[in-house]
This record gives sequence, C-alpha cells and structure tokens, in this order.
Amino acid sequence: MLDEVTVAASNEKSNSDRKIVFPSDKQKKASSNGIELLQQIALPRLQVNALQRTLSVPGGGEVQLRINGIIATNEEVIALLPEDIIKIEYHDNPGLRYGNAAVVLDYITKRKVSGGNVSVDFTNAVNAVWGEDQLSAKVNHKKSEFSLSYRLATRDFYQMWRENEEKFNFGDGKVINRKEVGQPGHLGMYWQNASMQYNYQPDDKTVMNATFRYFGNEQDHFDYYSDLYFTDRPNDILKLTDKTTASTKRPSLDLYFQKTLPANPSLDLYFQKTLPANQLLVVNVVGTYIGSKSGRFYQENQNGSLISDIQNNVDGKKYSIIAESIYEKQMKAGTFSAGLKHSQAFSDNTYTNGKRYVTEMRQADTYAYISFKGKLKNLEYNLGIGGTRAWSFQEGDGDGYETYTFNPRLTLQYNFPSNAYLRLQGSVNNNQPSLSELSAVDQRIDSLQIVRGNPLLQPYTSYQVNLSGEARKGIFTANLWSSYEYRPKAIMDEKFVEGNRIINTFDNQKSWQRLSVETTLKVKPLKDLLQVSATGGVNHYLSDGNTYNHEYTNWFYRGDLSFVYKKVMLAFQIQSNWNWFWGENVYGGENYHLLQAKYNMKNCSIGLGVFNPFSDNYKVVNENWSQHATIKKANYINESSRLVMVQFSWNLSFGRKYASAQKKLQNSDSDSGIVTNSK
Repeated sequence: MLDEVTVAASNEKSNSDRKIVFPSDKQKKASSNGIELLQQIALPRLQVNALQRTLSVPGGGEVQLRINGIIATNEEVIALLPEDIIKIEYHDNPGLRYGNAAVVLDYITKRKVSGGNVSVDFTNAVNAVWGEDQLSAKVNHKKSEFSLSYRLATRDFYQMWRENEEKFNFGDGKVINRKEVGQPGHLGMYWQNASMQYNYQPDDKTVMNATFRYFGNEQDHFDYYSDLYFTDRPNDILKLTDKTTASTKRPSLDLYFQKTLPANPSLDLYFQKTLPANQLLVVNVVGTYIGSKSGRFYQENQNGSLISDIQNNVDGKKYSIIAESIYEKQMKAGTFSAGLKHSQAFSDNTYTNGKRYVTEMRQADTYAYISFKGKLKNLEYNLGIGGTRAWSFQEGDGDGYETYTFNPRLTLQYNFPSNAYLRLQGSVNNNQPSLSELSAVDQRIDSLQIVRGNPLLQPYTSYQVNLSGEARKGIFTANLWSSYEYRPKAIMDEKFVEGNRIINTFDNQKSWQRLSVETTLKVKPLKDLLQVSATGGVNHYLSDGNTYNHEYTNWFYRGDLSFVYKKVMLAFQIQSNWNWFWGENVYGGENYHLLQAKYNMKNCSIGLGVFNPFSDNYKVVNENWSQHATIKKANYINESSRLVMVQFSWNLSFGRKYASAQKKLQNSDSDSGIVTNSK
C-alpha cells in the first residue's frame, strides 16, 4: 500500500585531500574509456584533450594516474571499461607521498577473480596524417597477472611554418631588426609507448610487480623554410633553412624493438607488503637508461653565399636509479605516514658543432618526510614535515653544489553543513637545476645568438599557498581556485652581449611570483542529458631578474558542453590561450575548439570529430622580452584547421578479472639532460 520512495544522494564527496566522484550510468554509457569518462564528469582545473587522449592542469604540472591505487599509464586508463569503474578519487591536493604531482586520479574498479580483457582504440584523421592508436591486453592466471599495452602516435604535416620578428640591441648603438616570413615546411614525427607488466600476489597481504617499459620518440622532420630580411633593407632577402631531428630512446627487453626502433630501457621493480595492525610498507626501485640523439641544420643563404652555416649534433646517455620506501599506520586519531626517497643520475653527453665537447655530470636528491592526517569535527587537517639534500658534480665545469632544504606542508579544510567546503594549503618545495641547464657547452642558434648553460647554478626553494572552495546547490556546482607562488633565486633565462653575439644562458635570478585565480561553474539543466561547464580566470606574473623586471597578465577561458541521449553523445570543447611567463619568456598555450559526435554500442563505439571546425588561424605564439634580443614568434600548422577524425574503440572482457593488489607508488625519469639550441 505504500508509495514508491526514491532516496537520492550527491554523486560527489570532498575531503581535505581528494574529491570522490561516482559516475552515473549515463556518463558511463556515453564514454568508451577512462579518459572520455573524465570529459563527461568535468572536474575543476583538469583539462581533458579528447583529441589526443591526454590530461593536463594549468601550468603544466604532473597528472598522476592510478587504477585501484596502482600507478597506471594513459594507455592503461584508455583500456578501462567505464562500466567497471565504481568511482574516481580526484586528489586535487596530493600529500607528500605523491611527490611533485599537481593532481592524482585514482580509478577504483570492480574487483573480479580471473580471465582478462583486450581493447583497441583508434583515432585517425581523414584529411591529414594524424593518428592516435593503441592496443591493450590483460590476462590473469592463478596468483599472477600479465598485462601489456602498445600505443603509436603519428604526425605528418606539410603546411607548417613560422613568423618571427627579432630586434637585437648590442648596447654600443648597434641595433639590428630582422623579420622572418615563413614558407610551407614539413613536420614528421611519431612516438610509441609499450609496456609489459607482471604482477604476483602470493596472498592478500603481499604483492610483487615488475614492469618493463619502452618509449621511443622519433622526430624525422621539423623543417622550416623562410625568407629572412632586415627591416631597413626589405628587398635584401636571405633564404633561411632550419631543420631539426631528434630521437629519444628508452629500450625495452624486447631485442627486436631495441634494434629496429632504438629506445630507452626502463626496469621497474616493485614490492609491497601489508603489516599487522593497519600498517603498510611499500618499497619501489626504478632503474632507467635514456639514450638521446639530436641534430640541427641551419643556414642563411644570400644569392648563393652562406651567411650562416650551423650543424649541431648531440649524442646523450643518461643513467638513473630511483629508490623509495613508504610506511603508513592507521590510528584512531588519524593516519601517520613516513617516507624516504633517493634519486641518482649520471649523464654523459657529446656535443659536435665544428668542435667536440664531452660533458660528464652527476646529480643526486634525497628526500625524507613524516606526515599526519586527522579530523576535528568539521575541520580536516594534514601536516607534513620533510627535508631535502640536493647534490651535483660536473666534470671540469665547477665545484657543483650541496644544499639542504626544509620542506613543510600544511592543509586545512572546513566542511560546511551544506555541500560546500573551504580549503587552505601551503607548501615549501625544493627545485634543482636540470642537467641541461648546468652544461657550459656553447651551441649556436643562428648567426647572432648562442645558447650556453651555467655550471654555477644552485638549487632554490619555492613557496606556494592555495585557497580553494566549492559549493553545490541543485543543478549548479561552483568551484573557486586561487594560488600564490613565490620563488626567490629561481633559475631563469637571461641574455647578455659578448662581442658580436647575444648569449642566451641561465642564472639564479632575484625572484619569480605568480598569482592565479580561476572559477568554474558547472550546470546540469537536463539531469544527465545535458551538462555545461565554463571556466574563466587570470594569471598575473612578476619576474624579477638580475638585469630585468617584467610584469605580465594573461586572461583565459575554457568551456565544455556534453549532450547524451540513449546511445548518442554530442560534445563541444573550446579554450583560449593559457600562457606561462618565466624569466623573460611568454610561452603561449593553445587556443582551439573541438566538435564530436559518437554512437556507443555494447562493446564498441564509433565517432566523428572535427578539430577547429570554425577557425583557420590556429597558432602558438612565444615571446622573449630581453633588452638585448626581443623576439616574437608565431608557429602555424595549417592542417590543424578543420581536421576531420574518425574514432573506433572496442573492448572485450572474457572470464572474470583477477583482483591484483594496489601498488602505491611509482617513479620515473624522462629528463635526457641535453641542451637544445632551437629558435
């Protein structure tokens, strides 16, 4: 006799260190993989590039992916079946254990006991050579789990060019103004990721994991052809040719891949054991070898006479080992954790540019911390204290450095009775110079410029304070995020005159500051049928160098719209340039829009997308504001306008999946340590 009663609850919950989201059935049905599901959820600050299947946050911080606590790659997340995802934990305030990650995304999935799955995901353009294709598989047998993934991305464009305006001031009254007008050039490159993983779980409390990874990036063509002239002599034209090739290699244990597509090997050994009384011990050791080669051919030709002829080649080898251990104990008052991490890198690079230079550099970093997370009524808190020892040595280039830094971190979050919270977070971090910045080798950029590293660089400390909050009411969700960052003695670029050349180098400058504010409003006017998300914000930079002082403001916006009806999904994305200012450089972001339509079936989906359908002026603008060399450069790729793509994805599960234990951490090394000399 009773009427039907429906109990509805929010599908989101916010803690001091994470937001927990439970995707709806409609959101799952509208997605074919774990990346697309994030596009439907529209988390604040997280930028989902549906075209390249990538995730990013403003400012270029690390987005760390996990599946059931185990560190995962993009390929493994793409292979996830949305129907198997129970919830997503979005750590927008990662603790000390997550290192320098800006955000952490942990997919919690259904845990089954045997079987496996195979998935493919293909996205290719029909009017240009552009592709993102991958294959993934996982099989479980008794206490073992085997998984592999392979991804191939290709780009081959013939309508790439740049425009460049340069003003060189040598300080003695000599001023040179040049303008570069681009002609169609060629961009050809491909990169591939492969991984093989073995996971062994003898019991519910112990897990051992070994992963062999392969990454190869082959840039065969980055060819610019331009007319270069002095503005006071517009008819006196020089023909400019600027070609760059590059190859990055991390070989796998597969000898065939190492021989045909030289790559950099990475061996990841992992051990985890759960201790009695809610204790956990994690040990992670990673060894990596990175082999890199690059070459640059640059000429300025005037009526058959060479004004400038540059040929630079670099052959680099880098070896590194990263070891980390974490201990956690759950207590009635909260969670106590402690960790120790050590990184050691060895780099040997050979530079050939008319002369032969060999550099040998060593770098180490040791970091230890303790933290405690607890709660007092509506107030959640997380206090961490850490310390860092940084060390380096350069053969024949100076004495190196050895520094010690105190790294505290504090988070306070107050949860209001309604669906709202306010969070304050502060941290102190250590920043080391890269091996490429420490190298004192000279490399010519063009007939007027040289790039040179600085072996006297020292590590520096950065300070950051974030204030954020969120409120939900009915169909509306509003999120506010603000951040202030201060970096005294930051390592930034500078330029000075040396004879008839402009030297581009690095130094510990006075300070760098950034104030960033952004707000996101999400609306669901038709329940799960229609979702609209809009973000607007501003970045304000203060860059105070030893010889310069700059101020820069960048306004930006993003918008997402998603409409889902039964098996059909329509989506639209748009964003303006999110620009970064560092030293004397403006690094321009992308401005683009994307229109998508997709039809989802039980185990597969087909879709059609158009990149920049309403624009033909795609470009990325970079600037340098130096008093000695003022530069404004715009890069264009004509094929990126009205780029039509076809997508096909297929997922097959067989049997029941084996429930592997949760791997808590993973480390990696991707810095080759090579100085670049491109314009």
